[in-house]
Amino acid sequence: MKKKLFIPGPVTVSEDVLEKMSTQMIGHRTKDASNLQRSISEKMRKVMYTEEEILLSTSSGTGLMEGAIRSGTKKRAAVFSVGAFGDRWYELAEANNVPADLFQSEMGKPTTPEMVEEALATGKYDLVTITHNETSTGIMNPVKEISDVIKKYPEVLFAMDTVSSLGGVKIPFDEWGVDIGITSTQKCLGLPPGLAIASFSKKAVQRAKEVKHRGYYLDLLKLYDTIQKKDYQYPSTPSLSHMFALDYQLDKILNEEGLENRFNRHQEMADYVRAWAKEHFELFAEEKYASNALTTIKNTKGISVKELNRKLGERGYSISNGYGDLKEKTFRIAHMADTTLDEVKELLNVIEELMEEK
Repeated sequence: MKKKLFIPGPVTVSEDVLEKMSTQMIGHRTKDASNLQRSISEKMRKVMYTEEEILLSTSSGTGLMEGAIRSGTKKRAAVFSVGAFGDRWYELAEANNVPADLFQSEMGKPTTPEMVEEALATGKYDLVTITHNETSTGIMNPVKEISDVIKKYPEVLFAMDTVSSLGGVKIPFDEWGVDIGITSTQKCLGLPPGLAIASFSKKAVQRAKEVKHRGYYLDLLKLYDTIQKKDYQYPSTPSLSHMFALDYQLDKILNEEGLENRFNRHQEMADYVRAWAKEHFELFAEEKYASNALTTIKNTKGISVKELNRKLGERGYSISNGYGDLKEKTFRIAHMADTTLDEVKELLNVIEELMEEK
């Protein structure tokens, strides 16, 4: 049985987008391939609100995160975490022998500007990593306020994970001074997994030139230089199928729905799920910082989330258990990509029916 996915990625993909994945191949060293990558880059700049260069990576978002912390740290990285995917930045630094310190917030709480100020005031760091939207805890960080702090330290590069929020929430990269902003296809952008995307500022280019050991496949400077020298080419073999689908989906996002309408739809879905969660359970995240892409719900009734999901599966739906240490203590309902408010209401009605059956 096909299931409607209300999990924080991958998302249910529209049939017309899936069809674009089956577009016949073209030579990836041709002018057509360059035109395709250039088209995607121009559209992604609008979604990211940036004038900077756009990098594509045939990987998950983690690939570009690894490239960012390796290519962007000359001295030491300050890694701020509000959950499992913030911790991942630190794990990537350690795995690549990049000097880094981890600053963790209490579960369900955000990274605060004061935390960032305290760390950067030491002068020890030249890269900051922030998670915009944390899918384990359902936190959306106050990045505008955080960015105001980072701007006071011009020697510090700002890298941000927007993997689970870009395309569902307005994130003005240039206004916030984001040097490397990373996302991937399988969440709010509404495509299958397998392609990651980043903005890469001129400041980030200069920093990467000063870092000797940037790796190979995930060397962000190499991705950047290939675009400049070979007219929007990818240095290795690109996933053309993803690129065909992304180019098409970006047209839908920008021209059919429109960015503001898309952001408003995500807000409406988030508001509805939060209200439902507060009526039947509790929100896990501090509500002021609750995500617009998914809601993490505290399992105050002690239900078996595994059993609930099994029964939901029989009816054609799927939600997520809590992540890591939060398994069974929370559950997560995603409301992202092309999901509609009516579909969200339908899911919540079914959950209520199943809980009443007990």
